[in-house]
Amino acid sequence: MSEIFKGIPEIRYEGPGSKNPLSFRYYDAEKVVMGKKMKDHLNFAMAWWHNLGANGVDMFGRGTADKSFGAEPGTMEHAKAKVDAGVEFMKKLGIEYYCFHDVDLVPEADDIKETNRRLDDLSDYLLEKTKGTNIRCLWGTANMFGNPRFMNGAGSTNSADVYCFAAAQVKKALDMTVKLGGKGYVFWGGREGYETLLNTDVKFEQENIAALMKMAVEYGRSIGFDGTFFIEPKPKEPMKHQYDFDAATAIGFLRQYGLDKDFKMNIEANHATLAGHTFQHELRISAINGMLGSVDANTGDTLLGWDTDEFPYNIYDTTMAMYEILKAGGLVGGLNFDSKNRRPSNTYEDMFYAFILGMDSFALGLTKAAELIEDGRVDAFIKERYASYNDGIGKKIREGSTSLKELAAKADEMGAPATPGSGRQEYLQSIVNDVLFH
Repeated sequence: MSEIFKGIPEIRYEGPGSKNPLSFRYYDAEKVVMGKKMKDHLNFAMAWWHNLGANGVDMFGRGTADKSFGAEPGTMEHAKAKVDAGVEFMKKLGIEYYCFHDVDLVPEADDIKETNRRLDDLSDYLLEKTKGTNIRCLWGTANMFGNPRFMNGAGSTNSADVYCFAAAQVKKALDMTVKLGGKGYVFWGGREGYETLLNTDVKFEQENIAALMKMAVEYGRSIGFDGTFFIEPKPKEPMKHQYDFDAATAIGFLRQYGLDKDFKMNIEANHATLAGHTFQHELRISAINGMLGSVDANTGDTLLGWDTDEFPYNIYDTTMAMYEILKAGGLVGGLNFDSKNRRPSNTYEDMFYAFILGMDSFALGLTKAAELIEDGRVDAFIKERYASYNDGIGKKIREGSTSLKELAAKADEMGAPATPGSGRQEYLQSIVNDVLFH
């Protein structure tokens, strides 16, 4: 197979002083940070759908980028050309993981049996192309939102027939994930929600979604899938209200239906802001509930009200994200660039510039997050802020060994509480600046 990305060399680390746009300034894969190699902290992954499929089309105009890779789109030849392009792309960037939806890999046929045959053919080809490399699957999933049959959802559909097709796609996507060595399987409920409550039985739909997830777990374990199942929260778009609104909502759903032992969160930065949260918030809520699993690494535009899927570039955001991830002990998944080039950035070179930007941004964020933790001032302040719970009545509150009656008596004895102390927000923000720009 001839080279697709001609003129693009292997991207190497050249350090912060480099002016070479086709080099890493901060991502040094073998550098050890807090006892682990940078590449193992980050586990970067390529999103098959955006990087190899998105051509810049939007609701106002046709595509601007050529992602045909020398083959006719919509054919199996094109599907295999995308494999060739993806493997070459990952090799040149040193990326070891990819993520996929079933119909990212092959064109969907009218008959599901033919779609599955194509998936078998393509996965054989993908395994052959990655043989002898470190490239493997991070996680797989099924696209249960694009086909018109899923207009009312997949697990949440009003049609039992459509529900069967959703189950069939999940089964095949799990087969593919196991075949390709995937570490995880993701449920993103692209249309699991509602437009109006006037035609929706919410309890009925959520019970059916949970039943589909339970069947997926049972089947996955039966075929040897020992990885992690993930839910990817998103509050809206394409549905007006989606059931996996944010991390807290998704975690509550998992616990209600007894799925919390097998599932963790796949947190996307852009989805966090659509829910009215920061990326850091969603990571923290997942972590404190023991459910931080994997990350879709992108960013949104706060001036726009939709999912823009931009490549991450804000070092404050990546630092605070990696701060949460390091404090939680790391990810069981990785950082999947669910990001796409801007519509005018339509060349092969732009594909590489985008990934270099994202990888460098998270690498620098990792380095600075480690420095912030090692600096210790933030942790020391938080420890001191809650010091009143270390002994006396505070200790009894934390141990659960007191009562309302005893606490009320303590309040009567004091007459009025002492000041709770300053939160020192500006001081703490100055510490972050000090670490970032020192």
